[in-house]
Amino acid sequence: MAAVRKRVWQLSGIGAFGASKFKVPSSFERAIFHPFPVSGTRHSSQLVKSNGKHLFLVDTLALTEMMQESNLSKFKAEVQSSQGHHFSLLQHETEKLRNDIEKMRSELRYEIDKVTAGQRLDLNLERGRIREELSNQNAETNNLTNKLDREIHSLRAQLEAAKYDVIKYCIGTLVSISAVGLAVLRILM
Repeated sequence: MAAVRKRVWQLSGIGAFGASKFKVPSSFERAIFHPFPVSGTRHSSQLVKSNGKHLFLVDTLALTEMMQESNLSKFKAEVQSSQGHHFSLLQHETEKLRNDIEKMRSELRYEIDKVTAGQRLDLNLERGRIREELSNQNAETNNLTNKLDREIHSLRAQLEAAKYDVIKYCIGTLVSISAVGLAVLRILM
């Protein structure tokens, strides 16, 4: 019990037997040190000297409330400190994640640029190959066109020659038939 009294005095900040190093508010004194017994729901404990005289009465409910408020304020301070610590950790993690994301973005941009450059190179090579193939096909087409033109000219020349031959033979045949016809007419006449 003596240890409990000592702890109460330590928590309340009041020295032994009411001596205080600082000014205690009167409402605090009224709540803790009440010279008269308290009736109702509040319980009071009495501190008694060994000779049997009452020193003063302590309102244990008010003391319990003050201890709870003190513990609550300590708890709030710890929670706020913990929140601040966790918030700073979260900020650090967020910054780290942002840096990682930015690094990944730059790597992704590099890879996209690399793939795009590769695709452009492939497209340019394909265009060059297609141009070369088209020029080869144009050359073959020109060769075939020239060959066809030569053959057409050759065929026209042969056709003209054949036409002259046919005309010669037709004229010769007509002259022969005419000569035979004149000879037959002379004989018949």
